[in-house]
Formats: sequence, C-alpha cells, structure tokens
Amino acid sequence: MDRVLWICNIMLPAIGQELGFPYSNREGWLSGIFEKVRKKEAPFTLGICFPLGETEIRKLKEKKFSIEGAVCYAFEENLGMPEVYDAGMENVFREIIRDFSPDVVHIFGTEFPHTLAAVRAFGKPERTLIGIQGLCSEIAKVYMAGLPKEVYGKVTFRDWLRKDSMRRQEEKFIRRGENEKKAILGCGNITGRTGFDREGTARINPDARYYFMNETMRKEFYTGKWSPGGCEKHSILLGQGDYPLKGMHFVLEAAGLLVRKYSDLKLYVAGNSILEHGTFKGKIKLCAYGKYLLSLIKKYGLEDKVFMTGKLNAEEMKERFLKSSVFVCASVLENSPNTVGEAQLLGVPVVASETGGIPDMVTDGVSGLLFPAGDVKELANKIEAVWDERVGADGLCLAERLCEGAREQARTFHDGEKNYLRLLEIYSAIKQRQVV
Repeated sequence: MDRVLWICNIMLPAIGQELGFPYSNREGWLSGIFEKVRKKEAPFTLGICFPLGETEIRKLKEKKFSIEGAVCYAFEENLGMPEVYDAGMENVFREIIRDFSPDVVHIFGTEFPHTLAAVRAFGKPERTLIGIQGLCSEIAKVYMAGLPKEVYGKVTFRDWLRKDSMRRQEEKFIRRGENEKKAILGCGNITGRTGFDREGTARINPDARYYFMNETMRKEFYTGKWSPGGCEKHSILLGQGDYPLKGMHFVLEAAGLLVRKYSDLKLYVAGNSILEHGTFKGKIKLCAYGKYLLSLIKKYGLEDKVFMTGKLNAEEMKERFLKSSVFVCASVLENSPNTVGEAQLLGVPVVASETGGIPDMVTDGVSGLLFPAGDVKELANKIEAVWDERVGADGLCLAERLCEGAREQARTFHDGEKNYLRLLEIYSAIKQRQVV
C-alpha cells in the first residue's frame, strides 16, 4: 500500500500539540497507528485530514503541513450544525485529494457531512473505506427514548432561542441519517465491529464489502484494575446524559427504586451538564430535557445524590471509573460505545442495555450484565445484583467475576497490535480488489 488518506472527525492529539490548539484524545486508536507512522513502522505514507472551526482556521498559517512523517490537511467545517450539507466542501476535498493522490481514502465515521463530501470528491467507491462508529439513520428512529409526549413536545426559552428543541434535535438526526445513507451508498468498503452495524450498512448498500475490525481504546485504560475495596460503595457512573438517547431518565428512575434500600447511593454523570441552574439566568438556559431530569431528581429525592462531573480527560475518566462500583450504559441504541470498552478493560462491572451492537461487547453474566433497553425495574435489579456481596464457590462475588470476565474479553477485543495488523489486511484487500 502506497498512500492512505485519513479523513477524521477530530484533530489528533499530536497535531493539536504541534499547533498549540485544544484537542480531544477520544479516538485513541488513531494515535496508536500514528505512532507507528512516526516510527516509520507503517508500510504506507499517511495523509490526515481533520476539521476545524472558523476561529481555529484563521489562526493557521497554512492549511497543509507535515508532522513527523504524516501530511496534514485542515479543513473548515461548522461542527455545530452537522445536519447541514455544504456542497462547497466537495471542492475542498478535490484539492486535497489532487494534492495527496491517495490509493485509499479512509473516512472515520458518518456523523458529519464531510463524509459525504469526501466520498463524492474522491469518486472511486472501490478505493473508499468508511469506518462505522454509529448509525445516525438508526438513532433517529429511537431518538426520543421512550419519553412521554408531553415531555418531548415541550419547548423552553433556551430551546426556542437556539431552535434546538427535542423535536428539532430529532429532525437533525433524520437529516444526518439521510447524508449518511448517501455516503454509504457511494462507498465500496465498510469496516465495522458488530452485527448491528453490519446489518445496518448492508440494508443501505448490500454491494459494499464489509470488513470486521475491533477498535482500540485510549492508552490510559490498558493499565489499572478495578477492585471492590478501591471503589465508592453503591456509586453509579453514567458516561453521558445530555440528550434522551443516552437514557439518563431511565437511570434516575432506577436510582429512585434503589435509594429506598441504599441510602448512600450516588450517581455520577460525565460529559456536558444540562442541569446547572443556580441562578435565574441559569434556569432560562435549561433545555426541556434538562428540566425533565431535574423533575425526576426532585420526584425521587435525589437532590444530594446526583453529581455532574463535567467533561473529563482520559486520566480523570479512568479515575472516575475506578472509584465507581458499577458503570451503566442505559442508551436506547448504541453500536459499540467506547465507554463500555474502557470500563471492561479496567474491570469495572458493567450493566448495559441489550440493544444495537452492545450484546457483541457484553456477554451477559460473564463480562457484564444486560437488561432490556428502557426497562427501569430490570436496570435496578441488575445494579443491585452487582452490589450483592455474597461469595460463591469460587470465592468471588458477582462483581469480582464480572471484573475478571470483562478484562479477559476486552484485552482480546481491544488488542491494539492485532487491530493494527487487521487494518493493514483490509488496506491490502482493497488494493488487491483494485488490481482484479
């Protein structure tokens, strides 16, 4: 393989450090491959495209530059409006592709319109590879996550001002899904890691060749191990709760059942907080979903039980994982959430919705516990089962058995070296298919 052009959703940490820009390290496995490029171990020349907002683009002296063996291209995109397709981006990618002359264009994710623009600009489906992270077209179908109509129909002042009510958010996902389908239809090669994404993409484009490849997690999560004695008893961690799909309302209802027996219960929620309302100005900034969550917190007497951590970097998230007695993924639909993989690598007991691709990650009773999506009573039951300290014939309680099972499975699924070699196999297969 000669030349591979990556089109990423984010700026890699190494690039952010070079430019002095804030960056995210959530796509840790990309950084792992980039390290091999830096060490001249990768058998291809790498080009990396990544989006920046208008302010960051203006700060750049050049949109093309090199960093330790990789040719980098920054392109401008309004990441705050991923539902809006800008046909002008096609010309941007044509220029980049003309300059780099890739053998393969590898696009990571379908969440943003640049995916469709790049597919159209390259115009060579047999050499185009899309890595599936989630499927917006499927998410749009269940976006309201079982919320009562009177809740998702509400519009707060903030929602009206930003034109961002729950109904509008749903509409945005529908439009994103339409762009996603067009991109998948124009692509000849797909990488995925679950039966859910394989079946979903096959329905859209049955002619695309599907390649299975697991994902590598951020490097911080390959060290450290959870233990019952090292965590805060009866503490629940939720990875995200800022929109209905993630199911925070289900977790609050389950907590309402559990707190009757476990008065020391605590719920920690990472990511963006939509609950801050200490002042009148804060109250009018609340979205309808945030107000609904606050009503549930009040209803179940959880005011001193719920803690919003805000955004956490990898080390902070790792620390929060290790201090929690159970990690919950209550989403009504997910493909293969990285938070589940990271929790399993550390051995944190996982309770997750039996939906989408999650059952491919969690073997019920072995590497985690599954519950029917949206079933609050079963969610509470599974959490309580993790908290059961009774020891079995093997000398372990359920939480300890889940810890060992999760770590063993996750270290196979998320083996960075194996996943890298698999990627090389996929690139080689695409090249051989071209020759044929």
